Amino acid sequence: MSNELKRTYVPFTEWKEKSRQTEYTEKTPLLASDGTLLAKGWARKNVFEYNRNYVKKGIISRKEWDFYTIFDDEMQILVSFANINIGGYVAAKLVNLKTGEVICDSIQYFVGANKHVSHSIPDAPSRFKDKIGRTEFDFNTKETERTLWYKGVYKGKPVEVTALMDIPEGLESITTVFPFDGDETKYFMTTKQLCMPCGGKFVFGDYVYEFKKEKAFCSLDWGRVNTPHEMVWYWGSGSQYITDSAGEKHLFGFEITWAIGDESNATETCIFYDGKIHKFGAVDVEKFPKGRFMEPWKFISEDGRFNMTMLPTLDNHSDVDFKVGRMNCHQIYGIWNGSVILDDGTKLEIKDLFTFCEYAENRW
Repeated sequence: MSNELKRTYVPFTEWKEKSRQTEYTEKTPLLASDGTLLAKGWARKNVFEYNRNYVKKGIISRKEWDFYTIFDDEMQILVSFANINIGGYVAAKLVNLKTGEVICDSIQYFVGANKHVSHSIPDAPSRFKDKIGRTEFDFNTKETERTLWYKGVYKGKPVEVTALMDIPEGLESITTVFPFDGDETKYFMTTKQLCMPCGGKFVFGDYVYEFKKEKAFCSLDWGRVNTPHEMVWYWGSGSQYITDSAGEKHLFGFEITWAIGDESNATETCIFYDGKIHKFGAVDVEKFPKGRFMEPWKFISEDGRFNMTMLPTLDNHSDVDFKVGRMNCHQIYGIWNGSVILDDGTKLEIKDLFTFCEYAENRW
């Protein structure tokens, strides 16, 4: 594999002409009424119209989630909602990224497919406010900001999370739709929105952790999928401010995901620079990480535009076995260094970016 990863830069226009990636720019139905997938490709904002009633139902094949990750160089905060057809959960979690300690893991489960349903617009103004058991939450997106609020309980102590993030003007997101070979009703659609400076606090009993917009960023992973029972994926993303040669500050981020479904119509790979997407090709890692998660991860894209190495600092491993399924994930945080190339050929040197890439094996 390592020989295949020694790639050289391919100009954007040349790569785009040769690639089979399909970009959607207009509103497009995702599914036919019988559940057949109609769209396969990617978009700079979510233009795929999702009707959850059209999804061909299995026991837990339809899965919907809103997953917010906030982190700085010390803590990771997860605020999430999921509905997997037979039920779901809403949760807030605080993890120390220096030690791996889980400080708080508040979660509220529910049963039923239709009582608690999130919105179907991930990257435009919308609001999802609900109460489940003893837990209340409010996810509110406006044109220029997004707020998250969660109130629950963990180990008998009150939990409250408040977060306010900026949505820079013109901020793009990347939405991808992957089909699966052999079944026209199976698909994986996600929207990833990064580069949102975020401030707020996580309160657990007497414990308070405050995070500042100068150092913390939020990313949204919004998914609506109908998948096979067993899946594997890689996912990495990150955001930070970088300074150019003139001393000006810019918002930078990247998104890399692979190994999910058929990627012949799109890859979930891009650079974010001052809110705009710069699309590049498929990414792989030089050495299969299983069994060597804490060794350096070397990444390079097929067109040579993404060339980064991560030096791991923490294996944030989780293994949840809920009988009908299992989610086993090695989320590796580390220090990233390397270079990326924008659409116009501009090369950016990336230094000491703290973020993650994960390897997940799921039966769900």
